Amino acid sequence: MGRRAAKIALRKGKSDAKKAKIYGRIGKKIIQLAKAGGADTTTNAALDTLLRQAKDLGVPKDVVERNLKRATDAKQGDYQEVTYEAYGPGGTGLIVFCLTDNLNRTASEVKPTITKAGAKVAEPGSVMFNFSRCGCIVVDGTNEDAVFEAAMEAGADDVEPVPAEEEGAASTSYKVFVPVEAFSSTKATLKGLGFSVNEEDSDLVFKAAAPVEVDDESFSRCEALVEKLLELDDVDNVFTNCDGLVV
Repeated sequence: MGRRAAKIALRKGKSDAKKAKIYGRIGKKIIQLAKAGGADTTTNAALDTLLRQAKDLGVPKDVVERNLKRATDAKQGDYQEVTYEAYGPGGTGLIVFCLTDNLNRTASEVKPTITKAGAKVAEPGSVMFNFSRCGCIVVDGTNEDAVFEAAMEAGADDVEPVPAEEEGAASTSYKVFVPVEAFSSTKATLKGLGFSVNEEDSDLVFKAAAPVEVDDESFSRCEALVEKLLELDDVDNVFTNCDGLVV
């Protein structure tokens, strides 16, 4: 499979898995925020914002209600964020972002997955410096000039086209990168201007400073490692600087 075909296959094949990850992430965040500030959205603004986001993402009502109930269970542990860094195939770097209620379990699953793939768990900060934390807003169905102009006026740092699925076709989706603190406001601004925002693909990300070009074998190994990591329940997302690998 060529690299372009691999990108398309990965993008097409991950749709259901992506939704499951989104639902799982929202569920964990509901528990985290409800435990911290209570389940009453009239007094817990952060939870209220999250539930509005869940509605925009189409998270089923039963998922929301189930996790609100779990948050009141004394036996339910709290969730916290933990990040692992790894040296991947061909000199690539990976950031593995997790949301977990059991750090020992997460470490016992993530680290062996990395090493079994021939990669290496890195010391904190040794890979992270190749990435920057930012918001990524995916805008669908319009032209690049219009997106770029609106995004820059709204305070975006950069705009990149999302590769089209068909060879030679023009991009119809664009990634708008913004500072973390401007993620929600910029997204609202773009919506207010009439742009169609892809909620499922819009999120806080770790953006690579410079993509790393690798040979086909290293690309395939990196792709396989990313997929294995994403299969783990505690792994929320994986970011890599492997050039051409769309996660």
